[in-house]
Amino acid sequence: MKPRKWIVVYGVLLLLVVVTMAVLRQMVKEDIRVRDYAAISEEGILRLMTEYSLSGYYVSGDTVEGFQYELIRAIAQVSGLEVHTALETTLTESFKALDNHTCDVIARNIPVTSDIKDRYLFTDPVVMDKQVLIQRTAEANNGVEVIRNQLNLAGKTIYIPHSSPVLTRLRNLEYEIGDTLHIVEEAVYSSEQLAIMVARGDIDYAVCDQRTALILQSRLPGIDVDTDIGFIQLQAWAVRKESPVLLDSLNSWFRQIRENGRYDAIYRRYY
Repeated sequence: MKPRKWIVVYGVLLLLVVVTMAVLRQMVKEDIRVRDYAAISEEGILRLMTEYSLSGYYVSGDTVEGFQYELIRAIAQVSGLEVHTALETTLTESFKALDNHTCDVIARNIPVTSDIKDRYLFTDPVVMDKQVLIQRTAEANNGVEVIRNQLNLAGKTIYIPHSSPVLTRLRNLEYEIGDTLHIVEEAVYSSEQLAIMVARGDIDYAVCDQRTALILQSRLPGIDVDTDIGFIQLQAWAVRKESPVLLDSLNSWFRQIRENGRYDAIYRRYY
């Protein structure tokens, strides 16, 4: 075969390879994009991500405990699916894992705000809670009185986890009090870890949901958790926008564990 004909043949083969790769890549994207309950049921595995915390998943002695952990176990029983649970401290990384299909559900108490409702679907409320200020008591802070009036937060430095939904509330609070709050978004530590840092005197102020704060106060008597930062919010689990059937299934499973009393038993144990 003449060299010119070889070039034509190679060109055609190369074009076929490129087209085939593009088709396969698109098929993979489509397969990922449509991962909803049908794909999960076919695989038989539901992948959830929660946090290592008192309200999520933690090790006590030789047992695993946690509000979310118990709910996940209950969901596994009523769904009949094999449940795989991964841990991630920050909510930001949890949403990345959801976007990347590393998990199917973020199983933690996420305040449902308008910003994230535009990007994700949320289950029926798991709990209702509000955000409170974590600060040291006067006895634990050399007689410095605790802040009760939000106006007195002006100019103060407040630590929150990176990309926490409470950021929006704090920005609104700046507007309400007509002054600046110095907000530090901590990329590594959770709200519980920040509360511990307040108790140790490493930082002065942090924000945490009230239910977790009350648990922490029983373990860290030097902190005060009685100053509200926000109003009561609905908190729920999150799934991708492309998983509406999974969302319906989760809501159905939650209704079942509420009706059989399992949810109340778990709630009373931790809260």
